Amino acid sequence: MKISYTGRHEELPAKQRAKFEAKIQKLSKMLDRRGEREAHVIVTQERFLRKVEITVNAWDHALVGIGSNADLGMAASEAVERLEKQILKLRNKFRDTKRHKEKGGEPERVEKAPVRQTKSPAKISAKSASAPAGKNRHKVYRVDHGDGNKPMTLEEAMLEMETSQDYMVYRDAQTDRVSVLMRRPDGHFDLIES
Repeated sequence: MKISYTGRHEELPAKQRAKFEAKIQKLSKMLDRRGEREAHVIVTQERFLRKVEITVNAWDHALVGIGSNADLGMAASEAVERLEKQILKLRNKFRDTKRHKEKGGEPERVEKAPVRQTKSPAKISAKSASAPAGKNRHKVYRVDHGDGNKPMTLEEAMLEMETSQDYMVYRDAQTDRVSVLMRRPDGHFDLIES
């Protein structure tokens, strides 16, 4: 990675500069390996405070890490840490999204629904409301609970619901069937077994 420096009133000493460049090289390994990247480093000083700003362009985004401290080395480390957080976030977002179109028109999209932090091992499928136009198709939300959660008893499900949830879908430990436990407005519960 090419590093260009701009020092206003201050410049990094040789030892700190070598450590700083080693950290930047580690960050460059996280970025796309195709092509050479360039980092622009601006070092400034305002009274007792030293400020380091690192700018890197990656994936059509300008990533900026800013660190400020009385010690120049600490300010540089803080800027690198902030830049690393941005790179990791953007890299994960870039890696997890699909960027290719399906051939032959628009297929029905399947999205994963957000899962509440319960130990409910049931599988739920739901369709959204019908759209008036032919362009918008129905969405199918699939919740996958095959992550090894164990079945529950009715008492465990009631304890897990707490006061914040109105219903809970779980697999009964005795019958190995899917059950739905719902809280009624009067505080009592309804149990629906499949």
